Amino acid sequence: MPLLPKRVKYRKTQRGSRKGFASRNIHLSFGSYGLQSLERCWLTNIQIEAARVALTRNMNRRGKLWIRVFPDKSVTARPPETRMGKGKGQPEFWVAVIKPGTIIFELDGLAEVDAKECFRLAASKLPMRNRFVTRERRLVF
Repeated sequence: MPLLPKRVKYRKTQRGSRKGFASRNIHLSFGSYGLQSLERCWLTNIQIEAARVALTRNMNRRGKLWIRVFPDKSVTARPPETRMGKGKGQPEFWVAVIKPGTIIFELDGLAEVDAKECFRLAASKLPMRNRFVTRERRLVF
């Protein structure tokens, strides 16, 4: 089941600004280990799901996983070879706006080396640079 909102107030959103650093979702709240973003990007629902599958497959039914981001912004696109004008295109996919410092995933119930390997596999599915953070070693910008 794809990640997307059940209902939104407006179907078509503006692009908005991605500048600055994350001010919320910057500390580990649930697990002992986390994957923190170092760059800004739009993370699509498909990319989040691919990283989640990579994480859960490597965890072997051990530990608990929290997904700390949700794709709630719609991105529209026009059909190819369409003339200019005639309004905004239809919503094509959903993204989560990621700023530097955002915690994307959290894990608990695994050894640190296992958690690091899980996050390494998940980070290979994501379009930005990330780093592994633990509760003991708080890394802020």
